[in-house]
Amino acid sequence: MAVIDTQHSRGSVLVVDDEPTIGEIVSRYLARAGYQTRVAMDGIQALEEADAWGPDLIVLDLMLPGLDGLEVLRRLRAGDKRQVAVILLTARGEASDRITGLRMGADDYVAKPFSPAELIARVDAVLRRVESTPESEPPLAFGELEIDPQARKVSVAGATPSLTQREFDLLLFLARHPGIVFTLSQLMDQVWQFSFYTDTATVTVHIRRLRAKIEPNPAHPRYIETVWGVGYRFSG
Repeated sequence: MAVIDTQHSRGSVLVVDDEPTIGEIVSRYLARAGYQTRVAMDGIQALEEADAWGPDLIVLDLMLPGLDGLEVLRRLRAGDKRQVAVILLTARGEASDRITGLRMGADDYVAKPFSPAELIARVDAVLRRVESTPESEPPLAFGELEIDPQARKVSVAGATPSLTQREFDLLLFLARHPGIVFTLSQLMDQVWQFSFYTDTATVTVHIRRLRAKIEPNPAHPRYIETVWGVGYRFSG
């Protein structure tokens, strides 16, 4: 394990990759950008570091020896009440694994080969969403659904579903603009903050996960409506 600490940290990032060169390069670029970083080289070590260190975000390679990235993600989502942010590192041909990872709760992905600058931008965007809530914003209530921007918690009929950072960001953005229809590209731009990001299937996957968690009947959504041929809108 490598550890790189900075004097004025913007947050903490655990880099998980079994290729030492990639782990070292990514961690050093993150450190230069102001993040505290640690590197794990396999799935077991990644879970141990996540539990002991509690990073703000994990950069997780899917192709790990032994315990692969998808299994690491599954265990993180099963046991992490804080819902640490996760960005997947995937190969160009791993489209099915990438979609599976998003469905399991990953916040974003970067396909190899990638530029370190692109990865830093993705890390910045994911963590920036957590810090962007105005200090005085009150909870939003829509029938049995309540969204608390300050605590970043959701309540549905007294239950508290566990949302990932990106799921919460997407729901909050839609709820802040009830009745307005947004295209997939607009949601990518506003929530993911990447207007050039063309894989809008990511939005569809996150909407499906959100509905499973907050809708009384996901097959007939009460809150997040589909506007066929256009996109989605929030019904308050």
